Amino acid sequence: QVQLVESGGGLVQPGGSLRLSCAASGSFFNRNPMGWYRQAPGKERELVAGITWGGSATYADSVKGRFTISRDNAKNAVYLQMNSLKPDDTAVYYCYAANSWGQGTQVTVSS
Repeated sequence: QVQLVESGGGLVQPGGSLRLSCAASGSFFNRNPMGWYRQAPGKERELVAGITWGGSATYADSVKGRFTISRDNAKNAVYLQMNSLKPDDTAVYYCYAANSWGQGTQVTVSS
């Protein structure tokens, strides 16, 4: 069983930045792809960004050029650097890997 623990959410003004972190433990094979999803109130959970073991990344169109996903395979960790944040980025952000989800971390973008 895999455990995923996120951190780094919070309240930020529009145009600001946040960095999310997710650490995997348990029966985690570090060659698993990892990713970040988000779910806003009243909306379905959506993929924000994903990254392979080799570092190939994909992004939702809505975050391209603003968000950067990265990973540290030695630490079984994945990160999401979020810049130029907008109110529409407000959501609970979830880490995903090996068919497991983290508990989620709230990101609120508001003035």
